[in-house]
Amino acid sequence: MKSTAVLNNKKVRKFSTHKAAPYLFIAPAVILFAIFMVYPIISSLILSFQSTQGGVNEFIGLANYKKLFTDSIFLTALKNTFIILIIQVPVMLFLAIIVATLLNSALLKLKGLFRVSFFLPAVTSLVAYSIIFSIMLMDDGIINQVVTWLGFESIPWLSHPIWAKAALIVAMTWRWVGYNMVIYLAALQNIPEDMYEAASIDGASKIRQFFSITIPQLKPVILFTAILSTIGTLQLFDEPYTLTKGGPSDATLTIGMYLYQTGFRYFDFGYASTIAYVIVVLIGIMTFIQFKVTGDE
Repeated sequence: MKSTAVLNNKKVRKFSTHKAAPYLFIAPAVILFAIFMVYPIISSLILSFQSTQGGVNEFIGLANYKKLFTDSIFLTALKNTFIILIIQVPVMLFLAIIVATLLNSALLKLKGLFRVSFFLPAVTSLVAYSIIFSIMLMDDGIINQVVTWLGFESIPWLSHPIWAKAALIVAMTWRWVGYNMVIYLAALQNIPEDMYEAASIDGASKIRQFFSITIPQLKPVILFTAILSTIGTLQLFDEPYTLTKGGPSDATLTIGMYLYQTGFRYFDFGYASTIAYVIVVLIGIMTFIQFKVTGDE
């Protein structure tokens, strides 16, 4: 009886060890995730209900959230961000679809070279390409030299509110068209050629095939890239910080840049956390609207 009991205990311990093994393997990842993701999220949420004064946090309830509605600088940053979002994202995605369609053509030679060339800006350092654009867009930069050579007046790219936004849109479009092009190109290669052949037999032109076959087939991918681009634009920081410093007169100040200034220039981390959670809410709302517009479940 004693030997049987000992044997049973060994079986129980062996079973318990096997049962606990998977949790031991995933424990390091879970611990790191909890420390570097869960804890900062919960901590910043609590911080958004506090005010940071002289390095001391004081609980103030919803005061930070109420302050947002009367903060003229935040409202300006919000307006600037949405102007860039509404203009830049559709233009960028449409150009990416056009470029992907052209690079997917069977008639095109040196496809690899062109694909790498269009994708190269996406792997360029954000700061590096922003600095290059700032040099190109200076009053005496190469772009204005070309403009004056064509007989037009030089454009104040970085010193005029409207042109500064245009400079940001151009720079962002240059960088991210190739990135989205690769995604669309992969999706295009999964569209059966039989659909295009049948459309050609029925007399459909290339343009009609593009809008009647290509665009509908790319609908899920377009939604995916639209959501990613929306999230990226709502978090926009590098380009305005490097190109325009948020100027002139806060004309290119974005929500992400205002969050940075509030937290790391004025050290009001409570209000900065509030702005961060407003960005999260805006991302959720915009994503929900995009799903509803496309009609996807």
